[in-house]
Amino acid sequence: MLKDFRPLKPYFIENQIALIIGLSSLLLVDALQLSIPRVIKSAIDALTTSEANPQALLRYALIIAGIAVIMAIFRYIWRYFVFGHSRKVEEALRNHIYQHLQTLSMSFYWKTSTGDLMARAVNDIDAVRMATGMGLVALTDGIVLGLATIGFMLYINIPLTLISLIPTPFIVYFSLILTRRLGKEFRQAQQTFSEVTESVREAFAGIRVIKAYNREGWDYTRVKQKGDRYIENNLALGRTLALFFPVMTLFTNLGLAVVIWLGGRLTILGTATTGDFVAFISYLNLLTWPMMALGWVTNLIQRGSASMRRINGILEEVPEITDCIVSPYKVQIKGQIGLDRLTFLYPDRTEHALRDITLTIGSGQTVALVGGVGSGKSTLLQAIPRLIETGKGMILIDGIALHDIDLATLRGSIGFVTQEPYVFSDTILNNVTFGRQIADQESVNDALRIAQLREEVESLPRGIQSILGEKGITLSGGQRQRLTIARAIVANPPILILDDALSQVDTRTEAAILNGILQMRRGRTTIIVSHRLTTIKRADIIYVLREGLLVESGNHDMLLSTGGEYARLYERQQLSEELQGVR
Repeated sequence: MLKDFRPLKPYFIENQIALIIGLSSLLLVDALQLSIPRVIKSAIDALTTSEANPQALLRYALIIAGIAVIMAIFRYIWRYFVFGHSRKVEEALRNHIYQHLQTLSMSFYWKTSTGDLMARAVNDIDAVRMATGMGLVALTDGIVLGLATIGFMLYINIPLTLISLIPTPFIVYFSLILTRRLGKEFRQAQQTFSEVTESVREAFAGIRVIKAYNREGWDYTRVKQKGDRYIENNLALGRTLALFFPVMTLFTNLGLAVVIWLGGRLTILGTATTGDFVAFISYLNLLTWPMMALGWVTNLIQRGSASMRRINGILEEVPEITDCIVSPYKVQIKGQIGLDRLTFLYPDRTEHALRDITLTIGSGQTVALVGGVGSGKSTLLQAIPRLIETGKGMILIDGIALHDIDLATLRGSIGFVTQEPYVFSDTILNNVTFGRQIADQESVNDALRIAQLREEVESLPRGIQSILGEKGITLSGGQRQRLTIARAIVANPPILILDDALSQVDTRTEAAILNGILQMRRGRTTIIVSHRLTTIKRADIIYVLREGLLVESGNHDMLLSTGGEYARLYERQQLSEELQGVR
């Protein structure tokens, strides 16, 4: 189990001073606990021999009270430093996971649900925190306090100690059996928690669709079934855990019964003093916690180990897309793009999304990609900023192989508006600037104006400082699209990619936005995907894709005259617009 915790070693080294202070205070508390039965022994012996007097009894009482005060002080110290260490481990591990997740490629997110990631970043980290905090305390107490207590018991009476420890092998045996069950049941509970988290996330994210289809009852049943399964897993875990402490207490009390029977006889016969007998029972009661602590620490470490295994599964994921060269190209990008026999196959697919695409986009050109659904347009656009990994040498930027360009430089030079606009639960200003240092407010206003959104923003009570709901739920689909367009053009990057970014706005607004973008971006590369061919007509060159193949290229008039794929798409679009006009 302990090998799963190896990634935490740097955090233990970093917090070693706090750990030393905390564990030293814990050991001091344990030592003080062990001294109290000795004081009680002296007091009892003094009473039984009639040597005690009020002053002596007061002294014993003050000694015990003083020990209690010192124990309270150092108990606070160890709790502050040891539990503080566990919180720092929690913080560092969560930051490490999130930072690592940021480096992983899109292929990882295709196969991993958001709910599963949330469960690992919350529930699993909490289990690790308990193992590195309370688990560390229970382990120290179980070993140090347990061995020291047995040592004091042996000092008082060796045969009686050996008899009282008879139940120990049974405790160890049952601990091993129960901890194995606990580990298996805890892993199952954690997996079910991931499923519940994902179901709840989907329910809230898709609440508008659920309400629109009147499927609240169905969705409630779906989430409830997974919640019931999670409860069942936790009840099974709870039943096993419920056996743990009663078994420990049973065997410990059996030992106590034997001690009272035999120890009482020894006291009556005069072999042991009454003080020894009382001290021995006190030490035996003190031994109850270390025995239970060993069982508890096994449970905590088992849980933490299962959770660390799930977390390590993420940390061991290797980014598919990285800066794999020593000195990546970091010079200012101008915007020329070349594709040389670009081919791409998605995982678990048999048909290629792109096949042998060869084309050139000149710096400053406005280029359009046209094709039916599934023709490969979006895949091609994602390949340019290396959101998906392609073969080396298949894509060139300014004549430089894509894999030789620094990732931060590459992606910082591209404005990308995806098919599905994503808006953050933040102010409009922060959604547009997106963490970048924008030169002045006027640049943001210009971006909103070009995106045909400035007047709507100014009409809001707080204007550009208005906070949007989760995923921009307070905005319409067209407003979200226009806001993401403003985000992409505010820095006027060398390359702008619009992947069907105007599909949710009307034709007149689309024309106004496109006019503003093309005027703003003179001399800069712009790539447009749109299903409205009236928009595509304005491109310098049009590339037509079908089933992952480049089948045609040229300007609007040239492609219409050939009567090929583009002409068929154009005629179909015109017919659709005419039918909509009739309606």
